[in-house]
Amino acid sequence: MTWYRSLYWRIALGFIGCLALLLVVQGMLFVWMMSQAGSAVPNQPPDRLGQTIAGDVSQALERDPSLDIERYIRDEFARDAQPFLVLLSSGTTLEIGARFPGAMKTDARARLDSLRAIDPARLLRGGPFGRGGPFRFGERGGPPDGQERRLSDVDGPQPLGGPIPLPPDRAPAADDRMRPEPGGRAGGPGVPGGRGPNGRSGRPYPIVAANALVGIVLVPPQPPFSFLLTRYAPTLLTVAVATLVVGGVLAAFVIFGPTRRRLKGVEDAARRLGAGDLDARAPSDGNDEVAAVASAFNAMAADLSARTDALVAADRARRQLLADVSHELNTPVTAMRGYLETLSMPELRLDDATRARYLGIVGDETARLERIIGDLLDLARLEGGGGALQIEPLRVEELFARVVGRHERVAAAGQVTLRVVIEPGADVIVADRARFEQAVQNLAANALRYAPEQSVLELRARNDGETVALLVTDQGAGIPAEHLPRVFDRFYKVDESRTAQLGAAGGSGLGLSIVKAIVERHGARIGVTSRPGQTVFEISGLPRA
Repeated sequence: MTWYRSLYWRIALGFIGCLALLLVVQGMLFVWMMSQAGSAVPNQPPDRLGQTIAGDVSQALERDPSLDIERYIRDEFARDAQPFLVLLSSGTTLEIGARFPGAMKTDARARLDSLRAIDPARLLRGGPFGRGGPFRFGERGGPPDGQERRLSDVDGPQPLGGPIPLPPDRAPAADDRMRPEPGGRAGGPGVPGGRGPNGRSGRPYPIVAANALVGIVLVPPQPPFSFLLTRYAPTLLTVAVATLVVGGVLAAFVIFGPTRRRLKGVEDAARRLGAGDLDARAPSDGNDEVAAVASAFNAMAADLSARTDALVAADRARRQLLADVSHELNTPVTAMRGYLETLSMPELRLDDATRARYLGIVGDETARLERIIGDLLDLARLEGGGGALQIEPLRVEELFARVVGRHERVAAAGQVTLRVVIEPGADVIVADRARFEQAVQNLAANALRYAPEQSVLELRARNDGETVALLVTDQGAGIPAEHLPRVFDRFYKVDESRTAQLGAAGGSGLGLSIVKAIVERHGARIGVTSRPGQTVFEISGLPRA
C-alpha cells in the first residue's frame, strides 16, 4: 500500500491543511483589520501622527476656545491604530488606546514643564506643521553651559528658528548634557525630546491656542503589547475559534465521515456474523487500513463459512456412514440369524442336503461380514494416517501377474479376457507392495463385476515421463455421468439392479473408497472416465524407480 493511501497520512495531511487554512484566514483578517484601523490617519508614522493630533486640536481650539478637548480627542482620534498620550496644562492626562506606565507619564509632565518655559508665540510660529520638530535639548555636542539654543540645531522636521532661551533652573548641567541615557539617546529625565526612563515615551508635540501652551501629545515609537492585545486579540481569537470549529466540522465530514461509515459497515458485518449469518461481508472498497481490516474480516468470514460447510458435510457423511454401516452389517447378520433359527427349530425336520445348504449360506454371510468389517478397519486406518507404508521399488509386471493370477478363474467363468500392457519405461514404480496390490486388486474385481461376456479387461502401465500411470479398462455398459463424482464414496453403489442383471456379486461399496485412500497415501491421484462400452480407472503420478 502506497503511503498517500494510508488513513493516518490522510488524517495528518487533513489537519495540516486545516492549520494552513487557519493561518491564511488569520493573516488576511489581520491585514484587513490593520487597513481598517488606520483608515482615519492612513500610513501615519508615530511622529506624523503626533503632529497631526497636536495641529488638529490647536486649530479646533482656535475656532472654539470653549471646546471640550478631552471629548474632542476621544471622538476624533480614539479609533486610530496607534495609542498616544495627551497631557494638558490643566493637569488632565488622556490615555488613548492603551494604559501607559507611570514612568512615561512622569516624563511627559517633565517635558510639559520644560516647554512652559518657552515663549508660546515662538511655539506657535514654529507650529506643529512647520518644518521644525519636537524639542530636544541637552544632547551630546549641545551648546556649552548656554541657556539658549537654536531650533535649527534640533533634529526633526520642525525648526522653530532663532535662539530659544531657557530659564536658569532649566539649563542642563554639563554632565547631564553629556551623559547618554541607557537604551536611548543622550539626555536625561525631564529634558524635552529625551526618551525618559523607559526609553519609549516618544517625542512631545505642543498644543498651542490663544498664544498659550494647552498641552502636549506623545506617541510611543512602538505601541504597547497591551494595546495590541486589547485591540486585536478578541477578533483574532473569535476568528481562530470559528476557523477551528469550521475546520473540525469539515475534517469530520471529509476525513472521518467516510472512514466512520466504512467502520460501521465492518461492525454491522461482525454483528451479523456473530448472529449466525455466514454470508455477512464487510465493504472492502479502498486501499487504506480500513479496507485491509475489511478484507481480513471477509477472508475470515469466508474461511469460517467454508469450515462450517465442511463440518456440516462431515456430520452428514458421519450420519450417512453410520446408516450405511448399520445397513451393510445388518444384511448378513439378518440372513445368518434367520437360517440359524430355522436350523434350531426341533419340530422342523430337514434333510442333510438342505441342512448343508443352510449352513453354507451362514458361512458365506459370515465371510461377507468379516470382509465388511475388515474393509472398514482398513479404510479407517488409511484415512486416519495409521499404518506406515513400506515404500520400495515394485515391478509392474509382477504386480499385474499377481492380479491376473487371482482373478483369472472368475474372468474365465465370465468369458472375459485379461490383457496386460506395459509401455517402455513404465516397468518399475516406487510404492508399498502389499497396499498397492490391494488397490489394483480392488479395481480389477470392480471391473470384472460389470464386464460383459466376450469382452476384454486391460491392465496397462503408461510412461508419463517422470511418473507412471496404471490404467484398468473394462468394456462394460459404463457409469452414468451423474454418478461419476460419487463412485469413490463409502457404500456407494451405482445400480444394484444392473449388478443383479449382469450376474455379478454385489460388493460392500467400500472397495473404491479403499483404493482412493491407498492412492492418496502414496501421493498419487485416481480418476475415472466412462462412456458406454468403456470405463477407465487411472492411477497417475506414481514415481518411477
